[in-house]
Amino acid sequence: MPKLKTYFNWSSGKDSALALYYLLRDKKYSVEHLITSINSHHNRVSMHGLRRELLQQQNEALGIPYSTIELPEEPTMAEYEVTMKEAVLQLQHNGFAYAAFGDIFLEDLKVYREQQLAPFNIQGVFPLWRRNTRELLSEFIDLKFKAILVCVNAVVLDESFTGRIINRDFIDNLPPGVDPCGENGEFHTFCYDGPIFKEPVQFEVGEKIYREYKAPENVDDKNLAPKSKVGFYFCDLLPVKDSV
Repeated sequence: MPKLKTYFNWSSGKDSALALYYLLRDKKYSVEHLITSINSHHNRVSMHGLRRELLQQQNEALGIPYSTIELPEEPTMAEYEVTMKEAVLQLQHNGFAYAAFGDIFLEDLKVYREQQLAPFNIQGVFPLWRRNTRELLSEFIDLKFKAILVCVNAVVLDESFTGRIINRDFIDNLPPGVDPCGENGEFHTFCYDGPIFKEPVQFEVGEKIYREYKAPENVDDKNLAPKSKVGFYFCDLLPVKDSV
Protein backbone atom coordinates (compact mmCIF):
# COMPACT_ATOMS: atom_id res chain seq x y z
CA MET A 1 0.00 0.00 0.00
CA PRO A 2 1.43 3.41 -0.98
CA LYS A 3 2.53 5.65 1.87
CA LEU A 4 0.62 8.86 2.53
CA LYS A 5 2.49 11.81 1.03
CA THR A 6 2.96 14.28 3.87
CA TYR A 7 4.52 17.68 4.45
CA PHE A 8 5.55 18.86 7.90
CA ASN A 9 4.96 22.33 9.34
CA TRP A 10 8.44 22.66 10.77
CA SER A 11 9.05 25.19 13.57
CA SER A 12 12.74 24.29 14.13
CA GLY A 13 12.00 23.38 17.76
CA LYS A 14 11.81 20.29 19.95
CA ASP A 15 8.11 19.46 19.46
CA SER A 16 8.53 19.46 15.70
CA ALA A 17 11.61 17.27 16.03
CA LEU A 18 9.88 14.68 18.21
CA ALA A 19 6.74 14.66 16.04
CA LEU A 20 8.89 14.21 12.93
CA TYR A 21 10.74 11.36 14.66
CA TYR A 22 7.44 9.53 15.19
CA LEU A 23 6.26 10.13 11.62
CA LEU A 24 9.50 8.91 10.10
CA ARG A 25 9.07 5.65 12.02
CA ASP A 26 5.40 5.31 11.01
CA LYS A 27 5.10 3.16 7.89
CA LYS A 28 1.83 4.87 6.94
CA TYR A 29 3.42 8.22 6.14
CA SER A 30 6.07 9.50 3.78
CA VAL A 31 7.36 12.88 4.97
CA GLU A 32 8.71 14.51 1.83
CA HIS A 33 8.77 18.22 2.60
CA LEU A 34 9.32 20.65 5.50
CA ILE A 35 7.84 24.15 5.48
CA THR A 36 8.64 26.98 7.90
CA SER A 37 7.30 30.52 8.37
CA ILE A 38 10.00 33.19 8.11
CA ASN A 39 9.87 36.85 9.12
CA SER A 40 11.40 38.25 5.94
CA HIS A 41 12.15 41.65 7.49
CA HIS A 42 14.41 40.15 10.16
CA ASN A 43 15.36 37.04 8.14
CA ARG A 44 14.46 34.82 11.08
CA VAL A 45 12.03 32.03 11.92
CA SER A 46 8.71 33.50 13.06
CA MET A 47 8.26 33.53 16.86
CA HIS A 48 11.51 31.64 17.49
CA GLY A 49 13.83 34.36 16.20
CA LEU A 50 16.22 31.79 14.76
CA ARG A 51 18.48 32.99 11.96
CA ARG A 52 17.60 31.76 8.48
CA GLU A 53 21.12 30.35 8.04
CA LEU A 54 20.68 28.02 11.01
CA LEU A 55 17.28 26.88 9.79
CA GLN A 56 18.87 26.02 6.44
CA GLN A 57 21.68 24.09 8.13
CA GLN A 58 19.14 22.28 10.29
CA ASN A 59 17.06 21.30 7.26
CA GLU A 60 20.15 20.06 5.44
CA ALA A 61 21.13 17.97 8.47
CA LEU A 62 17.64 16.41 8.36
CA GLY A 63 17.98 15.64 4.67
CA ILE A 64 14.37 16.46 3.75
CA PRO A 65 13.41 18.96 1.00
CA TYR A 66 12.19 22.23 2.48
CA SER A 67 10.77 25.64 1.68
CA THR A 68 9.75 28.78 3.57
CA ILE A 69 6.65 30.92 3.89
CA GLU A 70 7.85 34.53 3.69
CA LEU A 71 5.93 36.89 5.98
CA PRO A 72 6.27 40.67 6.56
CA GLU A 73 7.54 42.10 9.85
CA GLU A 74 4.12 42.31 11.54
CA PRO A 75 1.59 40.50 9.33
CA THR A 76 -2.10 40.93 9.94
CA MET A 77 -4.15 37.77 10.34
CA ALA A 78 -5.59 38.36 6.86
CA GLU A 79 -2.09 38.68 5.33
CA TYR A 80 -0.94 35.57 7.16
CA GLU A 81 -3.88 33.50 5.94
CA VAL A 82 -3.52 34.63 2.32
CA THR A 83 0.19 33.75 2.31
CA MET A 84 -0.45 30.40 3.98
CA LYS A 85 -3.19 29.49 1.51
CA GLU A 86 -0.87 30.20 -1.42
CA ALA A 87 1.75 27.89 0.09
CA VAL A 88 -0.77 25.12 0.83
CA LEU A 89 -2.22 25.37 -2.67
CA GLN A 90 1.24 24.81 -4.14
CA LEU A 91 1.79 21.80 -1.88
CA GLN A 92 -1.59 20.40 -2.91
CA HIS A 93 -0.61 20.78 -6.56
CA ASN A 94 2.53 18.81 -5.75
CA GLY A 95 0.46 15.89 -4.55
CA PHE A 96 0.49 16.38 -0.78
CA ALA A 97 -2.70 15.24 0.96
CA TYR A 98 -1.48 15.28 4.58
CA ALA A 99 -0.01 18.06 6.72
CA ALA A 100 1.76 17.26 10.00
CA PHE A 101 2.08 19.46 13.09
CA GLY A 102 3.82 19.26 16.46
CA ASP A 103 0.81 20.51 18.46
CA ILE A 104 0.05 18.73 21.73
CA PHE A 105 -3.14 19.97 23.39
CA LEU A 106 -4.30 23.40 22.13
CA GLU A 107 -7.72 22.36 20.83
CA ASP A 108 -8.60 25.73 19.28
CA LEU A 109 -5.37 25.76 17.30
CA LYS A 110 -5.93 22.22 16.06
CA VAL A 111 -9.46 23.08 14.92
CA TYR A 112 -8.17 26.23 13.19
CA ARG A 113 -5.51 24.26 11.32
CA GLU A 114 -8.00 21.64 10.19
CA GLN A 115 -10.44 24.32 9.03
CA GLN A 116 -7.74 26.01 6.98
CA LEU A 117 -6.73 22.72 5.36
CA ALA A 118 -10.28 21.50 4.62
CA PRO A 119 -10.79 23.52 1.37
CA PHE A 120 -7.67 21.82 -0.04
CA ASN A 121 -8.76 18.31 1.00
CA ILE A 122 -5.60 18.04 3.09
CA GLN A 123 -5.82 16.14 6.36
CA GLY A 124 -3.99 17.23 9.50
CA VAL A 125 -1.70 14.78 11.30
CA PHE A 126 -0.81 15.37 14.97
CA PRO A 127 1.66 12.73 16.25
CA LEU A 128 1.97 14.26 19.75
CA TRP A 129 -1.70 15.00 20.31
CA ARG A 130 -2.92 14.65 23.91
CA ARG A 131 0.38 13.26 25.15
CA ASN A 132 1.54 14.16 28.66
CA THR A 133 4.02 16.99 28.12
CA ARG A 134 6.32 16.07 31.00
CA GLU A 135 6.57 12.52 29.64
CA LEU A 136 7.16 13.86 26.12
CA LEU A 137 10.05 16.04 27.25
CA SER A 138 11.56 13.16 29.21
CA GLU A 139 11.32 10.98 26.10
CA PHE A 140 12.90 13.74 24.03
CA ILE A 141 15.89 13.69 26.38
CA ASP A 142 16.05 9.88 26.52
CA LEU A 143 16.18 9.72 22.71
CA LYS A 144 19.31 11.93 22.82
CA PHE A 145 17.71 14.92 21.16
CA LYS A 146 19.34 18.24 22.03
CA ALA A 147 17.66 21.64 22.09
CA ILE A 148 18.30 25.13 23.44
CA LEU A 149 15.80 27.82 24.50
CA VAL A 150 15.91 30.67 21.98
CA CYS A 151 12.78 32.58 23.02
CA VAL A 152 11.30 33.01 26.50
CA ASN A 153 8.01 34.67 27.47
CA ALA A 154 9.03 37.22 30.11
CA VAL A 155 5.59 37.07 31.75
CA VAL A 156 6.23 33.55 33.07
CA LEU A 157 9.99 32.93 32.91
CA ASP A 158 12.96 35.11 33.83
CA GLU A 159 15.96 35.91 31.67
CA SER A 160 18.04 33.09 33.16
CA PHE A 161 16.06 30.54 31.13
CA THR A 162 17.16 32.17 27.87
CA GLY A 163 19.84 30.03 26.24
CA ARG A 164 19.33 27.05 28.57
CA ILE A 165 19.78 23.53 27.25
CA ILE A 166 16.85 21.11 27.59
CA ASN A 167 17.84 18.51 30.22
CA ARG A 168 16.57 17.00 33.48
CA ASP A 169 17.63 20.04 35.49
CA PHE A 170 15.63 22.26 33.16
CA ILE A 171 12.47 20.25 33.83
CA ASP A 172 13.06 20.36 37.59
CA ASN A 173 13.70 24.12 37.56
CA LEU A 174 10.50 25.13 35.76
CA PRO A 175 8.20 27.27 37.93
CA PRO A 176 4.75 25.87 38.85
CA GLY A 177 2.19 26.37 36.10
CA VAL A 178 4.71 26.43 33.25
CA ASP A 179 4.10 23.61 30.78
CA PRO A 180 7.21 21.40 30.39
CA CYS A 181 6.94 21.66 26.60
CA GLY A 182 6.03 25.35 26.59
CA GLU A 183 2.73 24.49 24.93
CA ASN A 184 1.12 27.72 26.20
CA GLY A 185 3.78 29.84 24.53
CA GLU A 186 6.09 30.01 27.55
CA PHE A 187 9.20 29.33 25.48
CA HIS A 188 10.48 28.21 22.09
CA THR A 189 13.52 26.11 21.24
CA PHE A 190 16.01 25.24 18.54
CA CYS A 191 16.64 21.51 18.13
CA TYR A 192 20.19 20.97 16.90
CA ASP A 193 20.85 17.25 17.25
CA GLY A 194 19.14 13.90 17.67
CA PRO A 195 18.34 10.57 16.01
CA ILE A 196 16.74 12.21 12.95
CA PHE A 197 19.82 14.34 12.19
CA LYS A 198 22.65 13.26 9.90
CA GLU A 199 24.97 15.44 11.98
CA PRO A 200 24.64 18.09 14.72
CA VAL A 201 24.01 21.70 13.70
CA GLN A 202 26.98 23.79 14.84
CA PHE A 203 26.36 27.19 16.43
CA GLU A 204 27.62 29.60 19.06
CA VAL A 205 25.53 31.48 21.61
CA GLY A 206 25.40 35.18 20.82
CA GLU A 207 23.66 38.17 22.35
CA LYS A 208 20.65 37.88 24.64
CA ILE A 209 18.08 40.62 24.12
CA TYR A 210 14.64 41.69 25.32
CA ARG A 211 11.89 42.82 22.95
CA GLU A 212 8.28 43.89 23.39
CA TYR A 213 5.50 43.30 20.90
CA LYS A 214 1.89 44.31 20.59
CA ALA A 215 -0.21 41.53 22.12
CA PRO A 216 -2.35 39.63 19.57
CA GLU A 217 -6.03 40.53 19.46
CA ASN A 218 -8.57 38.19 21.08
CA VAL A 219 -5.89 36.39 23.06
CA ASP A 220 -7.18 33.72 25.43
CA ASP A 221 -3.72 32.61 26.56
CA LYS A 222 -3.43 33.21 30.30
CA ASN A 223 0.24 34.08 29.80
CA LEU A 224 -0.52 36.96 27.41
CA ALA A 225 -3.92 38.53 28.08
CA PRO A 226 -4.93 41.20 28.96
CA LYS A 227 -1.66 43.09 28.36
CA SER A 228 -1.36 45.59 25.50
CA LYS A 229 2.25 44.47 25.03
CA VAL A 230 4.11 41.27 25.75
CA GLY A 231 7.84 40.92 26.30
CA PHE A 232 10.19 38.15 25.20
CA TYR A 233 13.83 37.34 25.86
CA PHE A 234 15.70 36.08 22.81
CA CYS A 235 18.99 34.21 22.59
CA ASP A 236 20.68 34.90 19.26
CA LEU A 237 22.42 31.80 17.93
CA LEU A 238 25.27 32.34 15.49
CA PRO A 239 26.23 29.93 12.71
CA VAL A 240 29.81 28.88 13.38
CA LYS A 241 30.96 29.98 9.93
CA ASP A 242 29.60 33.50 10.59
CA SER A 243 30.74 33.89 14.19
CA VAL A 244 33.73 35.98 15.19
